[in-house]
Amino acid sequence: MIDFFQLFFSGLATGSIYALAALGFTLLWQASGTINFAQGEFVMLPAFMMVILLHSGLPLSISFALSCVLSVLVLGWLFKRGLVDPLFKYGMMPIVVATIGLSIAMRNGVRAGYSAEPQPFPQVFPDQVYNLAGVTVSASDIGTFVFALALVLATQAFLARTVTGRAMQAVAQNTESATVLGINVPRMIFYTFAINALLAVAAALLVTPTYLAKFDMGESLGTKAFFAAIIGGFNNSRGALLGGVIVGVCENLAAAYISPAYKDAVALIIFMVVILFKPQGLLGFKVERKV
Repeated sequence: MIDFFQLFFSGLATGSIYALAALGFTLLWQASGTINFAQGEFVMLPAFMMVILLHSGLPLSISFALSCVLSVLVLGWLFKRGLVDPLFKYGMMPIVVATIGLSIAMRNGVRAGYSAEPQPFPQVFPDQVYNLAGVTVSASDIGTFVFALALVLATQAFLARTVTGRAMQAVAQNTESATVLGINVPRMIFYTFAINALLAVAAALLVTPTYLAKFDMGESLGTKAFFAAIIGGFNNSRGALLGGVIVGVCENLAAAYISPAYKDAVALIIFMVVILFKPQGLLGFKVERKV
């Protein structure tokens, strides 16, 4: 039983990272009807941004802050203006194909332009271990889960309790009606892309100390985050957290009690079971898009 709880708490930390990336999927879908299959690479690129800044002698805090600014410009504004806006009028499929191509280009660009070798990354949280009723929990797992949970809840509170957040939700429900009400639709959609970029930097900060900065680190992360978003519910930001935690915990348990070979298949299996019995996701619901 002690082993079970240790695996459970470790899975919470991993799942919370999936949740941050999954929340990006749900935000982009709700605000602009966009599915970004380069979401995993949107986590990988800030990781290398921080690595480069750290190697230049900057401390982690400043490297993180500068990576946030660069990510909003590159992964937020440039991604929206350069790829999504020109293709949006042609429907969803061209955007899906383009983001898949973008993910491949980003992986190979980092590998060719920087390094194919894993790059070390400093620990964000203290290297300490706590014993709680016989269960060993690391400070890194606790810090990762708490930090990610706080970001998810803060994002949800921003969307629900601020004027800008409610305007973003109005745009997500009905763009034409939001325009009639005087909402600056392009600006609200950009805010969504910017928030997604910031969440990607936060996910990079949490995942890279454990898994190192690798050019292909986003491939698996993006896939699991996509499954987590669907498992929780694509139209519910809280569903991203639930889906991520479910995937992270079940992965750990499957690797320990069944076989490590099945770890990467857990997200797919849960995804298939959920869409068979509840296609809208565990916390998702059927809605008509209106203001």
